[in-house]
Amino acid sequence: MRSKNKRQTFENVTVVDAGAKGKSVGKAPDGRVVFLSNAVPGDVVDVMTTKKRSAYFEGVATRFHILSDKRTQPECQHFGVCGGCKWQNMAYEHQLHFKQNEVENNLKRIGHLELPEISPILGSKKQYFYRNKMEFSFSSSRWLTESEINSEKDIEDRRALGFHIPGMWDKILDIKKCHLQQDPSNAIRLETKLFAIKNGLSFFDPRKQEGLLRTMMIRTASTGEIMLLVQFFEDKKEQRELLLNHLAQTFPEITSLLYVINSKQNDTIYDQEVICFSGRDHIFEEMEGLQFKINAKSFYQTNSEQAYELYKVTRNFAGLTGDELVYDLYTGTGTIAQFVSKKAKKVIGVESVPEAIEDAKANASHNNITNVEFFVGDMKNVFNDQFIAQHGQPAVIITDPPRDGMHKNVVEQLLQVAPPKIVYVSCNSATQARDLALMKELYEVTKVQPVDMFPQTHHVENVVLLEKRANL
Repeated sequence: MRSKNKRQTFENVTVVDAGAKGKSVGKAPDGRVVFLSNAVPGDVVDVMTTKKRSAYFEGVATRFHILSDKRTQPECQHFGVCGGCKWQNMAYEHQLHFKQNEVENNLKRIGHLELPEISPILGSKKQYFYRNKMEFSFSSSRWLTESEINSEKDIEDRRALGFHIPGMWDKILDIKKCHLQQDPSNAIRLETKLFAIKNGLSFFDPRKQEGLLRTMMIRTASTGEIMLLVQFFEDKKEQRELLLNHLAQTFPEITSLLYVINSKQNDTIYDQEVICFSGRDHIFEEMEGLQFKINAKSFYQTNSEQAYELYKVTRNFAGLTGDELVYDLYTGTGTIAQFVSKKAKKVIGVESVPEAIEDAKANASHNNITNVEFFVGDMKNVFNDQFIAQHGQPAVIITDPPRDGMHKNVVEQLLQVAPPKIVYVSCNSATQARDLALMKELYEVTKVQPVDMFPQTHHVENVVLLEKRANL
């Protein structure tokens, strides 16, 4: 029989670090690491363990003996339950410090890299209301707070419109005010819920697989345009149009009002038909005079202002003079490719998602950019010798892979192509460090620039410039 995972209590634990998946770090009496979900570096706490592993514990702080001077008052009333902004109780300058440390530690400990002086992290001017895309879920049986449960009151109305409780697929926390997206995001969400309740529109029950209202997505662009998509589980035309007409009339500033009827098991819309109810089926983002058409399924960096800073770093690291052939790997909808194109001779973008490449081509045409080409294909298959022979030897390769980093075949091909410069943009410095370690015999890291795209969270982007070693 397996031994039970007995809980232990450790007293007077000093919290010394933060970063690993948003958790803070202390040391148990036996020297093992303790990951905590509700403490800040500098706190001295008693800890109750929740998990025990060979090398570490997970736990919660149950008593605070000393409160850290790095603490600040969270802005959001849902902090600690929602789980979306885990560092809201840490002052922003300290958030930046721990993000910078994480990047440096990953590059050194995982990559074992010789590093130049790492540039100070670029902080975000906006620490709240910076996201341009939010998704909310409806529920017929919302999550009850601890105080509600302890009150023993009979709560009749359990309808909710908000976020999933972390790790719970069927539990939704009703959100009164979210501090992540600018107005009218909160007003739209609250009015949708109020109107639905007043008019008897049913909220989704994921266990029973029934109910009209399933999810809603709000996109706000730097141009001021707004997209609202409501996802319905049941196809009830009269009720659907009642809600959508009300939203169109109440919020005339909505540029694109869309809906989806999705009766399958999961709520992803990427295999669903998106129907335009009113306005356009897209909105526009803008950056340095370039316009990017964003539809319901498009990927776009969710912090528009910091995306601009990230792309400027990428372009500066590339050091383009106008004569270079540039490859942009994992190009997505081609935003980086188009952003650097005016300083390059030609840019070749490669991406595995066909819809993203369609968007990239449409945006390039809209922006009258003629020196870019986009190709669909799985990077590890399409980025090969034949592709290089057909399109030319690049002077610079920009790569911006997903969180898992680059496939080893892509890394091997990069080493074979061996351009003078590689600019590696990453949302996960751990997998970035792993990939850089595979290239360190041929390339040296000459510049490192962390960029904070997501204040109040542990996530951090990092841009690295690799230059071919002079003696090779």
